[in-house]
Amino acid sequence: MNDVLISLIIPVYNVERRWLEAAVESVRRQTYPHWQLCIADDGSDRQETLNYLQQLADERIQVLFLDANHGIAAASNSALNIAKGRFVGFLDHDDELTADALQQVIQTIEESEPDLIYSDEEYININGHHYSAHFKPDYSPDLLLSINYICHLAIYRRSLLQQIGGLHEGYDGAQDHDLLLRAVEQTRRIIHIPRILYRWRRIPGSTADRFANKHYAWEAGRSAVADALRRRGIQSQVVCGQHPGTYRVHRKIENTPTISIVIPFRDLPEILARCIESILQKTTYPHFEIIGVSNQSQEPKTLAIMADYQKRDARIRFLNYDHPFNFSAINNFAAHQAEGEHLLLLNNDTEVINSDWLEALLEHSQRPEVGAVGAKLYFPNDTIQHAGIIIGIGGSAGHSHKCIDRRDPGYFNRLTVTQNTSAVTGACLMVKKSLYLALGGLDEINLPIAFNDVDFCLRLREQGYLNVFTPYCELYHHESQSRGPETTPHRKQLFRQELHYLRQRHSTIFDKGDPYYNPHLPLNRETFGLRLRWLRPMAFVVRDEWQNHHSSIGLFKVMCRELRKLFRHVRTH
Repeated sequence: MNDVLISLIIPVYNVERRWLEAAVESVRRQTYPHWQLCIADDGSDRQETLNYLQQLADERIQVLFLDANHGIAAASNSALNIAKGRFVGFLDHDDELTADALQQVIQTIEESEPDLIYSDEEYININGHHYSAHFKPDYSPDLLLSINYICHLAIYRRSLLQQIGGLHEGYDGAQDHDLLLRAVEQTRRIIHIPRILYRWRRIPGSTADRFANKHYAWEAGRSAVADALRRRGIQSQVVCGQHPGTYRVHRKIENTPTISIVIPFRDLPEILARCIESILQKTTYPHFEIIGVSNQSQEPKTLAIMADYQKRDARIRFLNYDHPFNFSAINNFAAHQAEGEHLLLLNNDTEVINSDWLEALLEHSQRPEVGAVGAKLYFPNDTIQHAGIIIGIGGSAGHSHKCIDRRDPGYFNRLTVTQNTSAVTGACLMVKKSLYLALGGLDEINLPIAFNDVDFCLRLREQGYLNVFTPYCELYHHESQSRGPETTPHRKQLFRQELHYLRQRHSTIFDKGDPYYNPHLPLNRETFGLRLRWLRPMAFVVRDEWQNHHSSIGLFKVMCRELRKLFRHVRTH
């Protein structure tokens, strides 16, 4: 296996010599020696480009000179036709590989026999200096329909490229996205190498620098996604997303199924009414029922509200669960009495924002390959409360992008696009009722209070289902208003017990890490490493007594003591 040949394709057109030379030299510097470089010049008339290509002297490098400019797909296919490697990768004419890129690829091939391999990448400026890095998740089919997050470096088995007919013309600027979408339709042997192996140069005006500079590429990507869905027999409409290079897929909802919205509560009538009113006033999807589950409510106002709603709307009914609080058991109790084809577990301290929230959940819940679907939830101050759950954060499970400003696109636009996650919160979770019951619902024995939603989603994954986060279902979550925080000694003990069970029951994912969260991203916070916009630089007056400290460590500890008065999470070690 150590002599497997890897062919690299570079389509070239009128690029500055310094950048083309950097690209070629990055291949020559590979620690793995068995490579072939196939260059296709696409009708360049820039003399420095032609001069450099004509003087290349290396038996491992083949250069084709095309008679005219045919476009990046045609040029790449011309180079692909002379490729001899078992595996083929693509390199832009102004980018670079890291020196160990092919060695890492070969190691992956030896370990897993993949058909498609991709890596993390970094951005560099025109001088080759590091700009930023993109640490990617493992293969996420819904994310790939939303944005070409794979991009570089992508290495294909050559037989797979031949099977799908190479690159197709008509997608210039997004030809790699189209190629990926066609490739993943033919294989599931897709491996992500969580290492930076590719250096993408940001040249002012280029796609790397700003996708919006090439609107044609954005539109070509939309066409690639729409064509992929047509090939797969999925009725849908694809529109450009909130940010350049992103896309939203509107899937057709089949047969208008009924959704059973399950809302557990105990008294707190104002909170319950706010939740129900937001559903009734804002929801456009008409086929739903609301099942409120009262857990020993006693306040006269609560009882009056229950009676009033049942009289006002035939879609609303209330059940009584007359046992000690057990979140899992309450939802399971309601699920068995639900009449809808889909269940929506909904906290009573939520508040609907957008009118098509149910459609945004249902378009995914109806898919046969999908398990749970989760929403984008905000704190009342318009920061993120939930955008999917990441396994391993803080040693347990955390909310993606927690406390990030609502307007922020997130880490590489992750807050604005549909994607797969390992789990979603039970505060707003849709699932097919038949699937929920088949899995036994939430675990009311081992996880009566916490982590039952995480466990349920991970059990869905064990059965081969995808869990989906959609940013197009938005609600406010007035978190813990209904039960309060887990601060009493008894609740803390229950939390520790349930966390221990979760980690034991799902030890594999805790040991290996969340596949949708790159191992280079931080596990000690829920922000993807992004700065919180509401934290502003602050100036401090150095007091006279601080100046008595003769070491920076001593001064730092004094400052931290003062900062703790402002921020309780500041710690010293």
